[in-house]
Amino acid sequence: MRPLLPIALFLTTLPAAASAASFDCSRARASDERTVCASRALNDRDVEMSVLYGLDLRFVPMGSRDVIRRDQAAWLKRRARCGANPACLARAYDRRIAELRAVIDTRVYPRGPF
Repeated sequence: MRPLLPIALFLTTLPAAASAASFDCSRARASDERTVCASRALNDRDVEMSVLYGLDLRFVPMGSRDVIRRDQAAWLKRRARCGANPACLARAYDRRIAELRAVIDTRVYPRGPF
């Protein structure tokens, strides 16, 4: 299962190049969402974060999924506080991506059948 992560991360770059953020940009109302939609770099981070979030939910034990969902909801509130500040949003995404990768590194890989 270890080869799955590099493949999944590579695949995240393909949809990022051709699609919008992980949410519908045509319905973006909040300033943080509009800023993500307007920035290719933030858009790419959003797609990467979304893919990692999905992988975490899929591969951690069921009892851990609620914690990941709560953490994501809290992160979305923190992201919203960045408003239209791209530097703040970039830092928020970088931290969340690191957190989600850490879940894979510490809670998924050690449990895998490899």
